[in-house]
Amino acid sequence: MNKRISRRQLLTALAKTAGGVGLLWARRFLTTQAARDLDFTPTHQVYLPLVSCQLNIYDSIRREALAPNSETDHPLPLVGSWNASTWWNYDEDTAGFHPGWQLEMVDQGHHFLPWFNIPDPDPECEQCCTDYLESPIRKAAQLNLPISFLGTQWEHYLYDDPAYFDLPPSQNPNVVSSTTGTVQRKISPFGPVNYWYEVGKKWGSSPMMQQAIGWYPLPPLVIFVSNNEALKLTWPDAETDQHYIDLYGYGRDNDFKRQVFADAWQERYIALIRGFRDGLGNADWQANSKFIGFGAFGPGYMGRWDGWKEYSLYVPNRIDPHPLFWEGGSPECYLWPSMRDNIVKGESFYPMNWVFMLDEAHQLNPSFWFEFSSWDGDQATQDTYDEIGQSLKPERYKGFVQFGMWMIRPRLVRVYRSHEQSRDEMLPWFMPVADAVDRVYDDPVLESFWRNSDIGVNPARQHPYQTDIPPEYSTADRMFLLDTDLNPLEPWQLTTEFSVMALARLKGTSPNRQWLLYAYAPLGPKTDVQITIPDYQNVAVDVALEGSFYLIDEPTHNMTPITDH
Repeated sequence: MNKRISRRQLLTALAKTAGGVGLLWARRFLTTQAARDLDFTPTHQVYLPLVSCQLNIYDSIRREALAPNSETDHPLPLVGSWNASTWWNYDEDTAGFHPGWQLEMVDQGHHFLPWFNIPDPDPECEQCCTDYLESPIRKAAQLNLPISFLGTQWEHYLYDDPAYFDLPPSQNPNVVSSTTGTVQRKISPFGPVNYWYEVGKKWGSSPMMQQAIGWYPLPPLVIFVSNNEALKLTWPDAETDQHYIDLYGYGRDNDFKRQVFADAWQERYIALIRGFRDGLGNADWQANSKFIGFGAFGPGYMGRWDGWKEYSLYVPNRIDPHPLFWEGGSPECYLWPSMRDNIVKGESFYPMNWVFMLDEAHQLNPSFWFEFSSWDGDQATQDTYDEIGQSLKPERYKGFVQFGMWMIRPRLVRVYRSHEQSRDEMLPWFMPVADAVDRVYDDPVLESFWRNSDIGVNPARQHPYQTDIPPEYSTADRMFLLDTDLNPLEPWQLTTEFSVMALARLKGTSPNRQWLLYAYAPLGPKTDVQITIPDYQNVAVDVALEGSFYLIDEPTHNMTPITDH
């Protein structure tokens, strides 16, 4: 039987009758092509059959997580975090984002890719690990959801385990001082490779990991996320390591050092991941696993200062080697006390550099999983904003994260907060990011532009990071911040501040183009802001602190705000 209902009434009714699954069914129904042809406004009335849609929240998460990288059918984003509670307090009031709670949130219609702490090969309390893992992993198995495991830096055993650290210098995987001959607590990329494989296999074959595999023997996808912050030799210090000296001697140039470091890390991380994968044993886990590293991506700070190459592995015609050995990367998009969201030095400007880097990464590794990690900076950053008479609230943080999201379209946004923090402390900062992701699914216009659009270039000016740009990247499109009537006068310094940050994504060709305009106002809401759409015209819009979206249509010259119903 048909009944006359509005969009909101349908969402509300299904949410009440079927929880998050019903809510998601309603949302997905209203993003079918038939629904897109309807003018859904808060008062618009339509006739819809009261039947459930075939795609529920679990199917939706699975589909987007498994979808291949594509520019014409780009996978929709998912949400994750670096906080998965702890083995000790997951069932207490002080618990963080325990996997059991995550699955409850999925039931309510949120697009989480569940994340677990990875079981340590040598756990202090095996029963604690079992209690933490078993129930949510079994539930994830029942729902056939993709899952992920958050790890420390897996290779840390090479310097923390005496079995490796106490090896003779010539056999040691760590740096051997070229002046004193002593072993340093720092991994060398030129030590023996076989130990990397052993360490990886230790993680994959651990009893608790094998137990988890037994609880969920056929997952569609398992993402292993490394913190990737092991103590390692960097190329500027190459000549302090006897392993390096024995191979290459003294006096090599910087490009040579970066090249041999990249090649050596590639060999060793491939061995680490191969060992981990072999240790898993289960053929389905081996085939359906991805191994990604925090920071395993190109330098978003490229060109910010004259020493940026010292922190990169750039070589001519390759900005970054990580896609050759990591299967995905999670670079940071953080708010640091000295790097506010709306200044040139801040990490809002990093994703503009990531655009060409991601294209190159996918040329090196077409299946490379790109996500980014976000952080609000916690109390220290909030205090810094207060000291200069500004305010960092969750709404401003949401605007900042959405700016990065719509610039680069990550597979997932992974929110950082300390594992020691409680859920109540984190939720005010976490849920705005979850809402930003959910909104892409809820709105057919946003979904359409996420799936298939190009980021709009601002040809009127250059990216402000211009120091020591490699010549092969000098013409790469890197400036996507749009001009507004509130932009500061040039020349811009690293501390130059913006009151509106705007970008646009483009569909179609002239004279039938459409733009999705996104802007946020970090210093507070702005009205009647004039924003220049390149090769089109200026538009006047109101911009909210947490961000505003507008659909601009060239054939009709209409501009429509996209509201969050």
